[in-house]
Amino acid sequence: MKLRLTIFLYVIFLSCTFAQKQSALQKQIQASILKQYPSLEGLYKNLHEYPELSLQEEKTSKTMAEELKKSGFEVVENIGGHGVAGILKNGTGPTVLIRTDMDALPLEEKTGLPYASKVKGINAVGNEVSVMHACGHDVHMTVFVGTARILAEHKKNWKGTLVMVAQPSEENGFGAERMFKDGLYKRIPYPDYAIALHNHAGMEAGTIGYSAGPFMASVDMMNITVQGKGGHGAAPHQTVDPVVLSAQMILAFQTIVSREVNPLESAVITVGSIHGGTVHNIIPDQVKLQLTLRSYSPEVRAHIISSIENKSKHLGQMAGLPQEKLPEITINEPRTPATLNDKELTDRLVKVFKGALGDDKVIEMPPSMVGEDFSRFGMQEKKIPISMFWLGTVDKGLMEKSRKEGVALPSLHSPTFAPQMEPTIKTGINAMTTASLELFKAL
Repeated sequence: MKLRLTIFLYVIFLSCTFAQKQSALQKQIQASILKQYPSLEGLYKNLHEYPELSLQEEKTSKTMAEELKKSGFEVVENIGGHGVAGILKNGTGPTVLIRTDMDALPLEEKTGLPYASKVKGINAVGNEVSVMHACGHDVHMTVFVGTARILAEHKKNWKGTLVMVAQPSEENGFGAERMFKDGLYKRIPYPDYAIALHNHAGMEAGTIGYSAGPFMASVDMMNITVQGKGGHGAAPHQTVDPVVLSAQMILAFQTIVSREVNPLESAVITVGSIHGGTVHNIIPDQVKLQLTLRSYSPEVRAHIISSIENKSKHLGQMAGLPQEKLPEITINEPRTPATLNDKELTDRLVKVFKGALGDDKVIEMPPSMVGEDFSRFGMQEKKIPISMFWLGTVDKGLMEKSRKEGVALPSLHSPTFAPQMEPTIKTGINAMTTASLELFKAL
């Protein structure tokens, strides 16, 4: 009996000691975040004011490389273009990869901020465009740098290998694929886990959002050329009208999701662009359509593509087109796979997020139909668990005003999207640092 009591008391003692150690470490992390924040705010403003377009992130990638070097990382540059990886080996333990994206959008900023972007750039087709961080990649990078600094500062408290990856060209879907084609996982230690975050334009600053399982959808950009036989608008019987055929196809596509996909599955087919004809009274020879297709399931994705092809072909035949003039379908490469968060990993992170931030600051969110190529980090030769979480960015007062007045908040990719710096950046660093320490088994 005395032995059992002794063992019981010893276990309680160890538990209390471990809890005290955890609490002390978390306090140290908080102190480090406060200390680092002024310089990180300066970094954020600089990144926001001087954005770079996809495939053009030369200066931004150099900034990321320099920051990692300052924190003691071994740095590999120019991976798949402007990709950067930092490696910090710190004894025997898991390998944890943290990823950020770096590119901005071709958009004129209208926030009115004193550090608003006035940058002009040249887009992929050679036109001059305004450039803006309207998707919050500047926040992602600032949290990334802050996390790298703090984990390096507190490396006596964890063991393993930390890999920080700054990825270019997320917005056009090329970045992750190019990095892997350039041998990313052969040039860095192969990770045991990969984690990332993304801004959310509808969540209060200071909060974290999660979804175990489907997080973001696959994205396919489809192009359809609808051929016809042109002629005078007064003599449609002498033509095969590609405008009418296109309209029939568009309506037919809408029944794919509503009548062919299981209602418990999610899918989107959007025709975002229709171009055909030049004047009122000429039936054109062709119409061009551009579509975006989104889903979570590979099976649903394949079915949507197959059904669009079948409907286009048969409607073309019904219109009287010969085989060589049936609608032509192409899909842009690369195709973005769905981001599916590993449930076990996500559940594990949610527990430590709640411990660090409070239960009320960690919110379960529904899956989103937007896309992200972070999914590729878990889909290489050896599949690894991945998890991406949302980071709230909206001022509490604006959130309350939006709810009361029913006024929509600026969305991601909006010229007026302006994340609240504090507490957004601090919360992101706290969450990402805590997640890493959990995976390094330091908590």
